[in-house]
Amino acid sequence: MFDERAANRVCQFQQLLPHIKGEWARPVLVGGQMVYPKIMLEDWQCFILCVVFGWKISDTGKRRFKRVYIEVPRKNAKSTLSSGVANYMLTADDEPGAEVYSAATTGEQARIVFNDAAMMAQREPSFISRFGVDIGKHSISVPHTASVFRPLNAEGSTLDGLNIHCGIIDELHAHKKRDLYDVLDSGTGARSQPILWMITTAGSDRSGICYEQRIHVTKILDGVFSDDSFFGIIYTIDEGDDWADPTVWAKANPNYGISVMPDDMEDACRKALSMASAQNGFLTKRLNIWVNADSAWMDMRAWDACADPALRIVQFEGEECIVSHDLASKVDIASKMRLFWRDVGGERHYYAFGRNYLNEDAIENGTNSQYSGWARRGILTSTPGNVTDFSVIEEDLLDDAARFTIIEAPYDPFQATQFSQRMVAAGLPMIEVGSTVKNFSEPMKWLEALVLQKRFHHDGDPLLTWMVSNTVCHRDAKENIFPRKEREENKIDGVVALLMCLNRAINKQDDNDITQGFVEL
Repeated sequence: MFDERAANRVCQFQQLLPHIKGEWARPVLVGGQMVYPKIMLEDWQCFILCVVFGWKISDTGKRRFKRVYIEVPRKNAKSTLSSGVANYMLTADDEPGAEVYSAATTGEQARIVFNDAAMMAQREPSFISRFGVDIGKHSISVPHTASVFRPLNAEGSTLDGLNIHCGIIDELHAHKKRDLYDVLDSGTGARSQPILWMITTAGSDRSGICYEQRIHVTKILDGVFSDDSFFGIIYTIDEGDDWADPTVWAKANPNYGISVMPDDMEDACRKALSMASAQNGFLTKRLNIWVNADSAWMDMRAWDACADPALRIVQFEGEECIVSHDLASKVDIASKMRLFWRDVGGERHYYAFGRNYLNEDAIENGTNSQYSGWARRGILTSTPGNVTDFSVIEEDLLDDAARFTIIEAPYDPFQATQFSQRMVAAGLPMIEVGSTVKNFSEPMKWLEALVLQKRFHHDGDPLLTWMVSNTVCHRDAKENIFPRKEREENKIDGVVALLMCLNRAINKQDDNDITQGFVEL
């Protein structure tokens, strides 16, 4: 059921709070007193508040939504909106002993929402008197209801025991670990209608908790599955839009022309067009586009467009393929890639299926919060102990040889001497392909061309997509390119294995096919 009164009430509350920043916060003299102008909500802000606070469960009268995810570019006043929500949940939500927290990766970031809320209260005496609010340096409290609002500045492991009515997580994309999110999420369990309010811009870390929540939102919005307690809204430009076209900027910026100034956007866009290093910053912070890394290689939208969830390796039983391996034993992922090809409409198309291996110790104790989930789903194969078991990989390759016609099996010689010897003895066509610029430059360029031409197909494997998003393109003076990763935790082993396959596939194709791809790229 929709409770119109509850929806209107939270909006009215917000519009009784004062502006505290920018031109809107300039005080005016009224009746001999300095008065700060009140917040005037925009339609998109009213929509979010009305949906989150207005929809109720008819049987209980409690709010439907307990998780809120708002992804919007900077300068769209998301912190101001969140500060108002924090003040409302602290004072006006009729929750005895309400505990409200603002959290972020650093204490300084966590205090942004808190400081804004405190300043709103200080500049509005009627708010303090109406609710009996005490404002301290590190907390805002309501003594007669035993309610408190604090910023959190600590590791997630030290925050157990919180009884959260409202948790606001600022810039979720910057959270490299999920500890703090998990503590806040579990801390709401004792409340009847809590809200975990997540605000963020886009980022580049597709293995983190933010992108996990974003995927959850997009699946809800696409109707893949239902989650009646989760509200999500994402502002960005449409696929196919020219990001440098000013006519599309308002799509991503709901406050365009209000707090997001067109001339400022134009200045930032000119910088992005002239400086490659500034482009990803413009895409993420100004247009809310997730990029692959700080220095881009693959067009991730084009990569995602090549995904076909209906694609299954069983559809290629008996067909020719190239199977490659990039092996690792301890903290890196060992990756296998199987590459098939078919002629479609007079053009050759390529189909890739990856499999990845990691020991259980690295999965449980690694820095990537997604490893355990991928292992449970079978996307990442776990082997016992603290060293990846190569015998499992060998058995899988022999199984591939029984199912498909393996014409070549390239491998990186690092850590693969005994592996390759045993596979040669088993009759596999092993071929050494080292990780060099000579071996990888043309395959990288060719893969870009195949993806843009939609002649490359994958099954949407999130682990491979993460690795592609981690890959940074290093270019030398001769325009050769080579894959790199910017941080040790950003694995690219599956990409390396794929490039090995393409290195060998290039030798199987006529020169016209390869040259055409490069020209179109």
